[in-house]
Amino acid sequence: MPPLAIRAYTATTALGRGREAQATALRERRSGLRRNDFAALAAGEAPLDCWIGRVDGLEHVQLPADLAPWDSRNNRLAWLALQHDGVEAAIAAMINRYGAARVAVVVGTSTSSIGASEEAYARLERGTDGTGQIPVDLARPLVHTPHSLGDFVRAATGLQGPCVTVATACSSSAKVFAQAARLIGAGLADAALVGGVDTLCGSVLFGFNALQLVAAEPCRPFDAERSGLSLGEAGGFAVLERATTDDNGLCLRGYGESSDAHHMSTPHPDGLGARLAMRDALARAGIAAAEVGYLNLHGTATPANDAVEAAAVAALFPDTLHAGSTKGWTGHTLGAAGIVESVIALLALEHGELPGTLHSARADPACGPQIRFDNAQARGLRYAMNNSFGFGGNNCSLVFGRA
Repeated sequence: MPPLAIRAYTATTALGRGREAQATALRERRSGLRRNDFAALAAGEAPLDCWIGRVDGLEHVQLPADLAPWDSRNNRLAWLALQHDGVEAAIAAMINRYGAARVAVVVGTSTSSIGASEEAYARLERGTDGTGQIPVDLARPLVHTPHSLGDFVRAATGLQGPCVTVATACSSSAKVFAQAARLIGAGLADAALVGGVDTLCGSVLFGFNALQLVAAEPCRPFDAERSGLSLGEAGGFAVLERATTDDNGLCLRGYGESSDAHHMSTPHPDGLGARLAMRDALARAGIAAAEVGYLNLHGTATPANDAVEAAAVAALFPDTLHAGSTKGWTGHTLGAAGIVESVIALLALEHGELPGTLHSARADPACGPQIRFDNAQARGLRYAMNNSFGFGGNNCSLVFGRA
């Protein structure tokens, strides 16, 4: 595929706001996980006994008055993330170059603003006839839809091109890169703002706990004694346009997608979808697996997912690959995982600092030598990849390099 230049990129996670906060925490092996202090209104219970990756300060973020109808925890995080690392300036440059109608908005989320919907139901006001009424302050249909994030980002940026909200569970904000590439390739847009945001809420915490996937301790991806994931929240964005012959900066070189549809929440036991996505991304980038220097793994720390991904990676890549999961730093940020871990792959590509895997000590015997637990390594890279695999077999792999 023709490369797409990345004009700006950013992430805000439990590690802090912006790229530098992510890079510093990765370098120092400092986790953003904390004991769960997020009490979900809809649950009516004490917080789950687990660890989470919470973004500080969201409760106090105020949206501009003209964006107040979209106010929710999720859209506040989107607003916060947009303020960093030159994203706003890059959007302005795209508008100036192509016009607002030629710049697409493609964002991913798993739960959108469902936290606001939970609060609305928890605070139902009973009428004299016994029916419940949503409180006036939450009677805002704009926040109670899956497209709330896309609609908000379009309003916040002034972009007027195609606007898409992708919801394929944990691969959502990886698939936005593929969607943007297709829109630009088809001539429907000249540039795109891509990204993803997901925030903590009762449905996320108690839903994953009901699936028996939440660990009581900080997650340990690919560890022989791993017991489950740690949930987190995050937001991130990137600005893409066609690369020119003069470009030598960071770019999207390839994407691969698959949908094995093996099970609603369990990956294909032979890693069929994972292999298809990775092979397709390499083929679209026009490179061999041996040319990839760093792979950010999906690595959720659940027993089944990690074993399947490790086998798929070992079958495709040589022993020299440096692969690791960064969810021990940020938690599993669900629909935002794709953009967050793409940002980390881009940081590795830009600075040559390859993170290992945090909290994990004893590798599962099923893991190949590609999966590293050690401290960050310094190594020059030509290509970096990111894997994001979602429920229902919705898989996506991305290849980043230089134009």
